[in-house]
Amino acid sequence: MREKRLLTSVGTAGAMGRGMVRLTVALNATSVRCAQDFLDAFRFLVLRTRLESGCLACSTWTEPDATVRYVEEWLTETDMRRRVQSEGFTAVLSIVEAARDPRVQFDFVTTTRGLDYVEEVRNDALI
Repeated sequence: MREKRLLTSVGTAGAMGRGMVRLTVALNATSVRCAQDFLDAFRFLVLRTRLESGCLACSTWTEPDATVRYVEEWLTETDMRRRVQSEGFTAVLSIVEAARDPRVQFDFVTTTRGLDYVEEVRNDALI
């Protein structure tokens, strides 16, 4: 039993309960040129966003079907709220408003597990 407690305090299990928030934006571009314009606009924001307090990650890319994706990950909901109220986020909204049928999603992640979860599930299967 003691060994199990030690395993849950290391690795990605240490991230449990942090309340991370992820913003995901997906824009369907009507042309390759349009996709490149969206991608360039998001790239302009990425570096500055990554430097903000509480930002865990920020990235953008284009899928093979010309969907442009933009993702921000924040340590807490408080950090995400500060971001949404900022001038920098106004720029994100401007890009989103320029797209046809944009998809914007906020995921509130309350638990993160890693290989400790695999070990737990596989060990339970052996019982």
